[in-house]
Amino acid sequence: MTGTDFISPQAQSDEAAAFLRTTVAVRERATQLLSRARQGESRWFVVDDGFIDTAAREVVAATRRRYPKLHIPLHSRWRHFEAGGIDRKAELDRMLAHLPRPLRGHAMIDLTFVSVLLDGGAGADWKYVEPATGRTFTRSEGLAVASYHAFVAGLFSSDKDHPLRADSEGLRALVTDHLAAAFQVSDANPLVGIGDRAILLRRLGEAMSEQPEAFGEDGRPSGLFDFMISPLGPDVPPTADVTAHDILSEVLMTLSGIWPSTNFIGNVPLGDCWRHSAVRGEGLTDGWMPFHKLSQWLTYSLIEPFEWSGVAVRKLEELTALPEYRNGGLLIDSGVLRLRDEAAARQTWQPGDEIIVEWRALTVALMDEVARAVRHELRLSESQLPLACVLEGGSWAAGRELAEKLRGGLPPLTVASDGTVF
Repeated sequence: MTGTDFISPQAQSDEAAAFLRTTVAVRERATQLLSRARQGESRWFVVDDGFIDTAAREVVAATRRRYPKLHIPLHSRWRHFEAGGIDRKAELDRMLAHLPRPLRGHAMIDLTFVSVLLDGGAGADWKYVEPATGRTFTRSEGLAVASYHAFVAGLFSSDKDHPLRADSEGLRALVTDHLAAAFQVSDANPLVGIGDRAILLRRLGEAMSEQPEAFGEDGRPSGLFDFMISPLGPDVPPTADVTAHDILSEVLMTLSGIWPSTNFIGNVPLGDCWRHSAVRGEGLTDGWMPFHKLSQWLTYSLIEPFEWSGVAVRKLEELTALPEYRNGGLLIDSGVLRLRDEAAARQTWQPGDEIIVEWRALTVALMDEVARAVRHELRLSESQLPLACVLEGGSWAAGRELAEKLRGGLPPLTVASDGTVF
């Protein structure tokens, strides 16, 4: 071996992590586990392809009910900001009307980041009563509305004269009790993982302060937009465009250190990427099943703020279905996936347990197939109905409706969540 053949352990770790941060890796490895399960080799699940059309019909029914004219928007945090039929984006637009377009976009990107990072499962016992309307919201919609009002109130800004922003100083100083108060948390109104959510935002503040080249001197999430689109100034080039995976890659690179999981290759943190004994891959990637659910949810949710700021976002199809308990629940509750041992539904699992890693992987791979069946049923092409619209139409709502009907809204498998994976 010559000196030029040597690859340092650090370089090997970096290279492996870079591959595991791609949706190519997510899909390829999810497909491995699906092929294996179809051959009857899964310890946990039986796949019944005869029910894929059943799942698709559930998605089509939810889609037609929610969007009867089939004008389906993207799956995005911005749909949750519309909870109760209230156009909170229009409210925000009015508050930002005095600012030039790029700065309005910055505020919306800042809001998207903090709201998505606060969007782990809320638990069945938490609710948020919106002060201005008296309306009660729960689960993802409640978290969205609560985070919207916390943002508008300046909870995430260090500059009281400019509340409509999030910055590293404001996030690093975030007091858990203040976040809990903004989300109306009490003994009688518990929110799963409130302390972990505050820690995650403080870690975001730290990460941004350590990377001024990506997040700007103020350390704002929207600095990532400038870093990618207009590094020479605030004016967005008229032909500016990015791919959805460009956004995801920057999110995964810059935020790799904020996730609470202890999954590492060497000293490189992997985040939402877990071991499964049957997953095969090259070198140090062998045995790792990546998902990056929250980062992909953030990417889906950033597409509209990027476009409102004058940037075309292309190749949405490169993102995957979100491997969480609504899409995964749809597959179990419609019969596509069947537990080998029904007792598994009565246990509480950890995110890294093989059954949960496999459930999430099968969800990614099967939702691509369900999406094709949905398009066939609706006679729409992939360009007319991309996966992001199947999810919105769609699969997430159908999964929630089936869970409500069968278990009062609870998922078919119980996962002890830290508020960042589910």
